[in-house]
Amino acid sequence: MKYLGLDVGSKTLGMATSDRTGLIATAYNIIRHNEDYEFLVEEIIKIVNQEKIEAIVLGFPKNMNNTIGEKGKLSEKLKEELEKKLTIPIYLQDERLTTKEAEHLLISNNTSRKKRKKVIDAVAATIILQSFLDKEGKKR
Repeated sequence: MKYLGLDVGSKTLGMATSDRTGLIATAYNIIRHNEDYEFLVEEIIKIVNQEKIEAIVLGFPKNMNNTIGEKGKLSEKLKEELEKKLTIPIYLQDERLTTKEAEHLLISNNTSRKKRKKVIDAVAATIILQSFLDKEGKKR
């Protein structure tokens, strides 16, 4: 099964895809959206069709105390909008600290600050998707 992982930021959407076996996540792309969620939904649908995606894993930012804040509500809203237009499963994946983890990974690889800013959302999407794939793999 091929998955699309999404990390929704306030201005950008980081994306990652899995291989056909659903074992390995790889950074895919970043879309700038400036909070135009209609545009974002249409772009995601194009990628789902183009890449033959069979399920979406959407990062779900919760607060450290497990409550759902504004960013979490945006993820829930995006999930609802995607479900209106797609028939594939859409999963919410807890993404607490994934951006920090992505930044740490990029720093440890000596990625320049300028380049980190350009790729951090796609790396965070990769971490979100890989976490989901690892969890699902343990169920099999």
